[in-house]
Amino acid sequence: MFDLNSNSDLLLQCKAVTADEPDLIANLANISAIIFDGMADINWAGFYFARKPDELVLGPFQGKVACVRIPFGKGVCGTAAAEKQLQHVDDVHQFSGHIACDAASNSEVVAPIIVNGEVVAVLDIDSPSVARFSKEDAQQIGLIADYCAQLDWTQL
Repeated sequence: MFDLNSNSDLLLQCKAVTADEPDLIANLANISAIIFDGMADINWAGFYFARKPDELVLGPFQGKVACVRIPFGKGVCGTAAAEKQLQHVDDVHQFSGHIACDAASNSEVVAPIIVNGEVVAVLDIDSPSVARFSKEDAQQIGLIADYCAQLDWTQL
């Protein structure tokens, strides 16, 4: 359900825009813009940074105003961080503990970004459509998160 470009084109665009830029925040801002502009039928794309103790804090994103802090284990983002596992949710209203930052969001994919065995952030993509994301979409979002793990996280 990506636009005309294939899923891998988004990853290639992310790699191209970050290739010669060392600044983490600038890179994540551009990656969220690439995803937001490159995927059809989404209403939010961005990052939450892991902070101690076990809390996510809003980072670069595209979309409406968002929740600023999410505890590990709460909602889709917090679950992805706590479990260190990609979360692919067809209907967030059926997800136990869902946090409704935007009532218009109905499906979500969240991929943890893991560096040296620790979650440093999550990549969160929301859609107003139920079951918007295919298995392939979720896999590609996971690959983008894996790429993000290769950026310089020592800056945070």
